[in-house]
Amino acid sequence: MGSCVGDALGVPVEFKGRKELRARPIRGLTGYGTWNQPPGTWSDDSSLFLCTLESLLEGYSLQSISDRFLKWYKEGYWTANGVVFDIGTTTRLALDRLSYITPTDSGLHDEDSNSNGSLMRILPLAFISYNKDIQERVELVEEVSSITHAHRRSVLACIILIEIASNLLKGHDRISSYYLMQETMRTHFGHEFQITYFPSVYYDIQDRPEDAVLSTGYVVDTLEAAIWCFLKHDSYKDVVLAAVNLGGDTDTIGTIAGGLAGMAFGYNDIPRKWVLKIARKDDIEDLAKQVCEYIATRDTKDL
Repeated sequence: MGSCVGDALGVPVEFKGRKELRARPIRGLTGYGTWNQPPGTWSDDSSLFLCTLESLLEGYSLQSISDRFLKWYKEGYWTANGVVFDIGTTTRLALDRLSYITPTDSGLHDEDSNSNGSLMRILPLAFISYNKDIQERVELVEEVSSITHAHRRSVLACIILIEIASNLLKGHDRISSYYLMQETMRTHFGHEFQITYFPSVYYDIQDRPEDAVLSTGYVVDTLEAAIWCFLKHDSYKDVVLAAVNLGGDTDTIGTIAGGLAGMAFGYNDIPRKWVLKIARKDDIEDLAKQVCEYIATRDTKDL
């Protein structure tokens, strides 16, 4: 729910500039705007997130996840209102390829394909991998990111996010979760050139002034912006409002920051009046409960 609410907050103002949002900031759920969708509508970010989450009920299966992505793309499965109204170029190209090749080969590898389309949907993997060893967790993330985004930079962005989320699920607070991620990434990936693209691995990103935080659809900018919002604020509401008021790719930054904030602060910290307006609220909550029950009855090391 944290991810879906953050997404819905950002949908109406996607692509708006920061200067415009500073003049008229988002303070709650609004509607229409960029995509002409009613209040509470979430985007492709949450759709693919929910497809991933649902697939976990069958145990981990790359094919199951991929099949649901295609069903969303072709049939509007797990959309807010039955319509796919937004899809990134890299995701679209990869899903077109997925129609005739396997999910291990469908993702795009070129440097220009480092948009945030796998980062926005990767968070559910934390629930089945947080207590695995680092190598097992990384292998899962690499596979699922690479359904659409297979360039190493996109994969590393997903690993960074999952490391923070895994630390939260282990009971660490948000600041400790961030520093533990830095330690893990430096230890295991410090030798890779691509890791140098991520300032959050080497510096305290929360100390960066807002004007230096970029909020584009480039995977590095999206990740850094979401982490910055998450570390700068100490409530769900403040995190997601900061995220969408950065402007730019507001729905995706809201989705990612909202997911982390939901993990850190809990369901009850999400403003109830926002939750009640979310499209398919009952379906989302039912899915979440099913996944929680599924994981509670199994040793996640064996999933």
